[in-house]
Amino acid sequence: MNSIQVAEALYKLAKLMELHQDNPFKVKAIANAASSLEKMNCEINEQNYHELANIKGIGKNILEKIHELISTNNLLELEQLESNTPHAIMELLNIKGLGANKVYKLWKEFGIKNIEELLEWCKDDKLSKVKGFGKKTQETILENTHFYLENKNKLHLHHAFHIANRVLNYFQKHHIKLEITGELRRHCEIINQIEFITTQKIDHKHLDFVHLNFHKQIVIHYVTEQEYFYNLFKTTGSKDYLEEIMFYKLHKNNFLSEKAILKDLGINACEPYQREASNQFFYIDNYTACSKEIIQQKDFKGVIHCHTLYSDGLNSIEEMADYAIQNNYEYIVVSDHSQSAVYANGLKPNTVQQQFKEIEQLNHRFSSFKILKGIESDILANGDLDYKDDVLKQFDVVIASVHSGFNMTENEATERIIRAIENPYTKILGHLTGRLLLIRKGYPINHKKIIDACAANKVIIELNANAYRLDIDWRFIPYCMKKNVPIAINPDAHEKTAISDMHYGIMVAQKAGLEKEMCVNTWNYKQVLSYKHNLKT
Repeated sequence: MNSIQVAEALYKLAKLMELHQDNPFKVKAIANAASSLEKMNCEINEQNYHELANIKGIGKNILEKIHELISTNNLLELEQLESNTPHAIMELLNIKGLGANKVYKLWKEFGIKNIEELLEWCKDDKLSKVKGFGKKTQETILENTHFYLENKNKLHLHHAFHIANRVLNYFQKHHIKLEITGELRRHCEIINQIEFITTQKIDHKHLDFVHLNFHKQIVIHYVTEQEYFYNLFKTTGSKDYLEEIMFYKLHKNNFLSEKAILKDLGINACEPYQREASNQFFYIDNYTACSKEIIQQKDFKGVIHCHTLYSDGLNSIEEMADYAIQNNYEYIVVSDHSQSAVYANGLKPNTVQQQFKEIEQLNHRFSSFKILKGIESDILANGDLDYKDDVLKQFDVVIASVHSGFNMTENEATERIIRAIENPYTKILGHLTGRLLLIRKGYPINHKKIIDACAANKVIIELNANAYRLDIDWRFIPYCMKKNVPIAINPDAHEKTAISDMHYGIMVAQKAGLEKEMCVNTWNYKQVLSYKHNLKT
């Protein structure tokens, strides 16, 4: 179970406890633990859950709840609270900005029983008249309610793949062959439906299995052998893509391959994951999404952006390095949180020196593998980085990221980030918008201005491979390439197995046509060290 999924369960528990007027100190403790877990990027299982005790705010009681959750996929206390709360009221708790106390007030004092009634109150300007709300809060709640309704039945890319693989394995055991198609075959970061295609008839009992467990997310297309590739192509491509290539002009459907379809249409072979409309590639003239040198996992040499026990990671530097070595990488960049990230045990300057010594000792032990000294430095409210220059200049790699003060206008966010980009010690710009897909929108930015600033200052942009982030959005990567801004596909790993999350970053990078030479992970460690070094003051 991913740490963000555990955090979601704990947040829900805290909200329901608060809704039912439980002890506020217990509520706060659970919410704080959830907040710590949300900022991590790791799998939590029976083998490593006890290591969470090293994280500030996760005591014995909360650790027991986490263990119950990962071992049973359930939390009895949460289940009991859910059974005592109307489903429509629980839905209100999912709306950002509408906390448990506000929901309690609307429910118990004003009789609002569901989202529909809440929307009516917002549209009729009644909510702003309720004490504790006001006009601005009403506008925010209205916007967040629409965001929730638009996204509530959608799935993250990695979650959809897990479900799809379970379905494929189930049918394989019953000698039924399905193939993934639709958005999942295109590696979309958000999945509305998990689609399969088959030429075999499926017994009703098997359909019961699918619908019982996954409900509306599953769609199975039944086609004849003769029409298989025509329909595979048709169900894979987006509507805009199919219209753009004039797919519907085809007069036959008995193709022997998808290549044959593309040849018949007079266009070059194009991978399934790139069958999006070209007008989605912003700021690019005559851009083709069918590059011949697209990044592949086999091209990767290094792992950039890893957290360890020094801040909020679950593994030591040595354990992270050993895992990378086992997976044939040549180097890792350790990049724990900086001092302002108190919630993540951010490193004070003296701890930085302690970490440097350990890295140097480990590098003496390794023959061909290298550990680089990095930091994920908070971008402060004024755009400064989180250490003075005398500390910053000692790092091999500085990743600059926003972790607080998300409530910014586009101009404020853009100016804050550009100031950090202009710092001569910034080498990589981390998770560009701070978004958590299906959970929160990122802060608004002017992508073009920021990419231009990165080009002018030789700053790399991170594609954060955490499936909840996938940030920078892949649609802006072609513009990065046009401006010669390299992309680093980073796992933001808070435990060793999370290094494998780069797989999801690669998936969306391939959609963008990211070319091998523009991907920092294909460079050797000396190239990473030297990049921008000559610009430092």
